[in-house]
Amino acid sequence: MSAIKESLVPPDEGTRLNLYRSLVELRYFEKRVYDLFLKNLVGGTTHLSLGQEAIAAGFGAALREGDYTLATYRGHAHTLARGVPMAPILAELMGRGTGLMSGKGGSMHLTSVEHHVMGSYAIIGAHLPIACGTAWSAQYRGSDQVTVCFFGDGTTNIGAFHEALNFAAVWKLPVVFVCENNLYMEYTPIGDVTAVPRPAADRAGAYGLDPVTVDGNDPDAVYVVAREAVGRARRGEGPSLIEALTYRHGGHSRADPAKYRPEEEVKAWLARDPIPIYRQRLIADGVAASVLDEIDRWALDAVDEATEEAKAAPPPGADLLLKDVWADGSATWRN
Repeated sequence: MSAIKESLVPPDEGTRLNLYRSLVELRYFEKRVYDLFLKNLVGGTTHLSLGQEAIAAGFGAALREGDYTLATYRGHAHTLARGVPMAPILAELMGRGTGLMSGKGGSMHLTSVEHHVMGSYAIIGAHLPIACGTAWSAQYRGSDQVTVCFFGDGTTNIGAFHEALNFAAVWKLPVVFVCENNLYMEYTPIGDVTAVPRPAADRAGAYGLDPVTVDGNDPDAVYVVAREAVGRARRGEGPSLIEALTYRHGGHSRADPAKYRPEEEVKAWLARDPIPIYRQRLIADGVAASVLDEIDRWALDAVDEATEEAKAAPPPGADLLLKDVWADGSATWRN
């Protein structure tokens, strides 16, 4: 029998409303990021998780305040889901001094140690061993903190994936590895370059772990599986590997029109958009549409307010630009 199974106890109504609030917050936020990028207010590129919000929302609801998360460069949603305010994230994307990293990290490197969001990583698979480090730290200190590490399907063919899984299993670390399988690596279908149908779950047995898959577009299912896995880790029962099946609405990044995806496939997955489906489910279960409408208005107002705050912020001054660049904290000695 699987050590992780979908509990018969569904989320209560309060949790489900919080899940919906998180879903629409993440959706409106990233739509705004897209708009700001087109207006040339966001530098570089962006990697959006439109369509994948249920994974971040579900795990965010299952974690405690002191738990750790690590994400990929597609990390806006995971950062928001841990309670990081919108304005500093938008300011970071726009290169403003009030950004999370004073505007020096940008979209792909969001970090908030205050919220135990230990970074978004641009190097594929680089953060999985680091997740073992935060989990090992919690184990060594005797705290009950849990680490959750998110990564894409392409990471499962990287050596660090296998090294981290083996290390975590041997040491029974309190870490949950979550593969967000959206069927594609950068431009290549994961199935074309992987020997097994499920790139994460089918490899779990090699490390003594149970193969766990979940509908990554179903917030309730993600929350239940997250709650089980996080609970196991917190009880000292070791790591878990979860494969969440999902689909990104757009391309790999803003530079990718995603023309390589079959039209029928895209159409079928867009019909499984987690937000309208979840909204209708809540209404069918007795939640008034007016309650959900109010949440929608709150999320949009919050995004508008954060946008104006970030746009009004100044760029970083020399004190911030030069901070953390030299060992002595400054470059003035050169002059």
